[in-house]
Amino acid sequence: MGNESRKVTFSVDRERNFSDWYNIVIRQAELIDDRFNIKGMVVYRPYAMKIVRVVYRFFEDRLERGGHQPTQFPVLIPEENLDKEAEHVRGFKPETFWVTMGGDEPLTSRYALRPTSETAFYYMYSQWIRSPTDLPLKLYQSVSVYRHETKATKPLIRGREFLWIEAHDVFATKEEAMKQVEEDENTMQEVIEGELAIPVLFLRRPQWDKFKGAVDTYAADVVMPDGATLQVASTHYLGTNFSEAFDIGYFDEEGRKNKVEQTCFGPGISRILAAIISIHGDNSGLILPFKVAPTHAVVIPIPGEGVHEYSVKIVQKLKDMGLGVEFDDRDETPGAKFYKWEFLGVPLRIEVGGREVSSSTVTVFDRATKRRTSIGLDELEKFIHGFSMLQHQELHERAEGLMNKFLDDAETLEKARSAISSGRRILRSHLCSMELDGEECARKIETELGLSVRGEELNAAPPKGKKCLVCGKDAKHQVYLAEAY
Repeated sequence: MGNESRKVTFSVDRERNFSDWYNIVIRQAELIDDRFNIKGMVVYRPYAMKIVRVVYRFFEDRLERGGHQPTQFPVLIPEENLDKEAEHVRGFKPETFWVTMGGDEPLTSRYALRPTSETAFYYMYSQWIRSPTDLPLKLYQSVSVYRHETKATKPLIRGREFLWIEAHDVFATKEEAMKQVEEDENTMQEVIEGELAIPVLFLRRPQWDKFKGAVDTYAADVVMPDGATLQVASTHYLGTNFSEAFDIGYFDEEGRKNKVEQTCFGPGISRILAAIISIHGDNSGLILPFKVAPTHAVVIPIPGEGVHEYSVKIVQKLKDMGLGVEFDDRDETPGAKFYKWEFLGVPLRIEVGGREVSSSTVTVFDRATKRRTSIGLDELEKFIHGFSMLQHQELHERAEGLMNKFLDDAETLEKARSAISSGRRILRSHLCSMELDGEECARKIETELGLSVRGEELNAAPPKGKKCLVCGKDAKHQVYLAEAY
């Protein structure tokens, strides 16, 4: 971020007015700028992109450990590709940007500006896969996608261009494909919970809310400070829907062509950034997990004899540890500096004054807990090595507490209304069916409660002796109900 002078003012309560809090933080912390003159397309500023690059790396490393390889496909997709899978095209054509001109000349056919890449990948997969030795095929790309979003846009959460990763996998059997779905779930948990300290609800979506063209959709939802859920990643079991549409298959020893089984996986990097900002922040601004923070520590000298030289020594020590460090020696009051770096969410602030110089110590301020600790300079490296894990535990516990604050059980509409009136916005309840015959009950839930059926946990056992929240029939599923972004 540099030591440039910048006035930061902030006085919005995150819990009481999350929307205003979010809109102020993302702009004043210079994470994004939405003044670009196309609605729904934002500029990611350097502070945000440094976080984004780390999140990308977490997912890419995990994908490659699981056998995926990186690739890059064209951003333009011929309309004929989109038209091949009927359900998929119905889902995406209404929100597709189209390229229809080349220079001043109309094109003979129009091209979609990548809304998602199944129809680009699978056109090529039909040419690459010929024999069992070509399987499994597991590729991913880290790109932007573009959708003509007609609902109200919100930076990073809902827009017309967003960052993500998409992995497209091909297998000989359904068993292998479903194993990949479980691996995708593990990837989401390992990154979103294990690296970013954000609890995840991993749910199988009902059939009326699945990815268009999928057999089943499984999604990672996180709980935002207003109690609404945000889908940050999803994986889809595609079965043979796309392999039949694109004629993707392999020839066995008898010369018969066998259709392949497919999955696709998409972590939404923009939304994950929004979740980091929202879930870990507080009324003083951002709180960044140590693992993703562009600046791990800021050293702030408090004027006095020998302070500057001692501070420079500390800065170098931290840099030698491979940390991102800022040395804020601007001509500002210590209070103004403290306020700025707290707002930007820097995990550690190291205060250096005459007392620290004379005692060979440092005073360390933990942004998450706002606790100050005095330690010897020779203990600083050991302290920081342990800090990342302790901060992760603290942030995860807080985020879990946030989720549990909104979570309740409700077996009747009356109990659901009572829970909602007391501030509970995520309800565990029961539903007769998650197939299309259950959609009428889901619509009544939305009408009566303002909540949608988010789905059931993966491999959940059917509830015993429970009745559907709406129709009273035997319930086949325990589901989560919530308002969703």
